[in-house]
Amino acid sequence: MDITIAEELLLLSHDEETGRPNISEAAVDVTLTAAVLAELTLAGRFRYVEGRLEVLDPTPTGDDELDKVLRDIAASKPRETRFWLDRLTNPTRRWNLLKRLAERGVLSEEHGKVLGLFRTTKYPERDPGVEREIRRRVRDVLDGAAPDERVSVLVTLVGACGLGQKLFPDARPERVVEITEGQWTGPTVSEAITQIMHAIHTAVRVSTTMGMGNIIAASDS
Repeated sequence: MDITIAEELLLLSHDEETGRPNISEAAVDVTLTAAVLAELTLAGRFRYVEGRLEVLDPTPTGDDELDKVLRDIAASKPRETRFWLDRLTNPTRRWNLLKRLAERGVLSEEHGKVLGLFRTTKYPERDPGVEREIRRRVRDVLDGAAPDERVSVLVTLVGACGLGQKLFPDARPERVVEITEGQWTGPTVSEAITQIMHAIHTAVRVSTTMGMGNIIAASDS
């Protein structure tokens, strides 16, 4: 089954039984945006020049969530990664990806009510094998296996949003740093990881206390 980095991250961030995030929703949302930026970089659509994200190839990827972001960025002048994390982050992406994973049979979609009045939706796992395989790949790399570009990006994002300690509490911190800063990726992707890491640490820290709407009061305009 083809699955994007954002979908992998979303599965790791959701409790398989309750179907709800096991870190703050704000942290999930901003990290999903970072995952989309990283995925498009891996696909050869972006490069990073002096801290700014530039479009190399505006050709659609065929993935609706990726292509929405690609169109928005292609229509703009080059801007810093933090600008795009702020501009593009919203809960809609998380819900769209949850629904998509449910349609593919990875998650279940369960509706209910709170106090008999307020409608709720949660997404517990239906096929645990998908997340189990993602965890195995990450665990193998944390235990010493050589990562590919996608796993390097995923490990970086997992650490940046605070999932690492929850999912892999016995992972050696120096191994995580080695993966994040190592030469497992080409120069363009390596630069993307660096830029995204700097941006996401700030965004996650601020979003969990202020909300995404106020992350960057005077960002690149």
